[in-house]
Amino acid sequence: MPWLSLPRPGDWLLAVCGAILCAASFPLAWQGRAEKVVVRRGGEVFAELDLTRDRRIDVPGPLGVTTIAVEKGRARVVSDPGPRQYCVRQGWLERAGQIAICAPNEISVQIVGNGRTYDSLGY
Repeated sequence: MPWLSLPRPGDWLLAVCGAILCAASFPLAWQGRAEKVVVRRGGEVFAELDLTRDRRIDVPGPLGVTTIAVEKGRARVVSDPGPRQYCVRQGWLERAGQIAICAPNEISVQIVGNGRTYDSLGY
């Protein structure tokens, strides 16, 4: 392979240092320490729950009751009377910025924290 002789030792060192820097900065760009859960009903805050306490709450909505569970520093929608169950299928929310929206029942569950994570909507 003749192309391997073209780069000089300094070029290889620069490439290795760049790869190490990229690998080290990747976790820093996506971190977001989750601190609490904000439950909204009809756009207004219904409850703010601490992620360190395990608990379940029932949130009444126009279609019925939505059950939300907080366990081991994460939260999820356990049950919802909505027809498609998208917010239930969302699963566990663990990182700051994650959200599950039960649109037909007008309820949302969001993880908030000290830092904002970036995604295509926040960009």
